Amino acid sequence: MVQNSFSRGVRDGIPIALGYISVSFTFGMMAVSQGLPVWFAVAVSMTNLTSAGQFAGLSLIVSGASLLEMALTQLTINLRYALMSLSLTQKLDSSVTLADRFWISFGNTDEIFAVASGQNGPVGKKYFFGLMSTPYCGWALGTLLGAAAGNILPSPVRDALGIAIYGMFLAIIVPAAREKRPVLAVVLIALVLSCAFYWLPVFNRVSSGFVIIICALAAAGLGAWKFPVEEDKAQEQADPASEQEGQG
Repeated sequence: MVQNSFSRGVRDGIPIALGYISVSFTFGMMAVSQGLPVWFAVAVSMTNLTSAGQFAGLSLIVSGASLLEMALTQLTINLRYALMSLSLTQKLDSSVTLADRFWISFGNTDEIFAVASGQNGPVGKKYFFGLMSTPYCGWALGTLLGAAAGNILPSPVRDALGIAIYGMFLAIIVPAAREKRPVLAVVLIALVLSCAFYWLPVFNRVSSGFVIIICALAAAGLGAWKFPVEEDKAQEQADPASEQEGQG
């Protein structure tokens, strides 16, 4: 059966929204601390749904980076959304129109994609719009609260809350790096390259946007070259999922 209940989508999006509030709170606070107005921080969050992209973009805006550098950085960071959107098209019900898909692509984040892909059967536009509406409101609300608090909270508290985003990234990276050697290798490669661009002469003149692009592409490329996914293992992982779908 097609999952196409707007209210069900709203309920499924509530846990995502709660998580987004804490992350976007940090973004709003950091934006204001960099001298940007509250309305600008909120506008950024309402027109973008990408935590890593927004934090990277914030540093580029403050440093006066060019539009080309900004575009390339965002392309590198958010390229995964294009792949997830292609996968999601196989999950959407046939009644979803092209115009609906444009709106869905705007609200397609890692968490929303995971919840939508985990539904039994095809997903309709009403469910997806409900699923993306709650996190969207949570992301914008968290940014507003963080930006407003940035003008009220004392400096030590703002500095303490400013490291929240790094804690979130560590919570994502560390468990995967401990379980899988290739992930650990890619993380270490990116770490070494990032340190080189920060400390070594000549290299430390490269702007932050291009540093992100180079580190991401180099680490991912070396990881794919040194630790390719064996086709036999990939097929073994896909077969159980196919068998379960056949049994369902």
